[in-house]
Amino acid sequence: MPTIAEETTPQSRLPLKPEYGLWDRILIRRDQLIATKRFQRFAASVPIFRSISRSRASHLFDVMAGFVYSQILLACVRLNVFNHLKNGPLTIAELSRLTYFPVKGLQTLVDAAAAIKLLERRSENRYGLGTLGAPLVGNDAIAAMVEHHTAFYADMRDPLALLSGEMPERNLGKYWPYVSDKDEDQASLKHQENVAEYSALMSASLPLVADEIVDAYNFSKHQCMLDVGGGQGTFLKRVHAVSPELKKMLFDLPGVAQLAAEQLALNPATQGIQTHGGNFFTDPLPTGADLITLVRVIFDHDDERVLTLLRAIYAALPDGGTLLVAEPMADAPDAQAMGHAYFGFYLLAMGRGRPRSIKEISHLLKKVGFKAIETVATKMPINTQIVLAKR
Repeated sequence: MPTIAEETTPQSRLPLKPEYGLWDRILIRRDQLIATKRFQRFAASVPIFRSISRSRASHLFDVMAGFVYSQILLACVRLNVFNHLKNGPLTIAELSRLTYFPVKGLQTLVDAAAAIKLLERRSENRYGLGTLGAPLVGNDAIAAMVEHHTAFYADMRDPLALLSGEMPERNLGKYWPYVSDKDEDQASLKHQENVAEYSALMSASLPLVADEIVDAYNFSKHQCMLDVGGGQGTFLKRVHAVSPELKKMLFDLPGVAQLAAEQLALNPATQGIQTHGGNFFTDPLPTGADLITLVRVIFDHDDERVLTLLRAIYAALPDGGTLLVAEPMADAPDAQAMGHAYFGFYLLAMGRGRPRSIKEISHLLKKVGFKAIETVATKMPINTQIVLAKR
């Protein structure tokens, strides 16, 4: 019977390439050893290795079952389960009456939700909020994103077709019309009805990012800010709440800017915020701001487009003016999977853009001429990280 070290595949017994360094060689031999069935059985039988082996097996299963978990979350959101449980646990019968959903199917759902910690089993056969479900109570931002992911998952049905560029139509590409280079699609963005759906999603999900930014950065040290790609003004409203004396402007596509003007006009406190419509790749930006913000904007675009936008911002800022870039970034601490895994595929399905690290963003800023580049710490880097740069 072969030993653990001997039980390797013919491929693994081939001599290692000479260009591999010592650490590479160690890791390759480790991988080859772990890949053997004999080692896996050995690790499962030895107490010191057993917990590690079980943890890794569980993690691998979670990766495989991730789509199922996401659909459990979607079902809970659509039935408003978390909000129904906000005042205390309920029985299946009580929850069925509130959701108008059959008991049998609901039982399967809540048991599944409890298994992934969205819900918890409580006394008297009741179900309450779990540690992962409680933060979803009243959280319209996450609920909007969960609903929106149905389009993303449709594009992910064949990941190899998506990666190879052989997928003829992408749902996300149609959902975000501004990624199209067609003249007719760009012309359509002047009309509210063609931008309303995606703009509403951006507005609903923005608080996840906006709260992090206003908690981390002092806006009161500026005289005037311009939010480029500012959507319906959700971020500017948050900034206004903490810095009402700061003059504010918004720039976005004409149809979106019209929606923003209507939203801002609803509140006397924000009626004075100026809105400007245009295309930031082809039109000059408004001047007069000593702070320009880009919130969840540049990861939607390739490097050349980003450089075009950064040059326009550089031209619009005065000497000493500040640019604030805030978005989820590829090197977020404790959330590496979010960058290249989630956003890597999401932006691929959308048809434009890529996740970037702080280092990559800083390189683009320096290329345009920005200096004194620094980062500002946020409480939840998975939601957003902040990079500042001076003109």
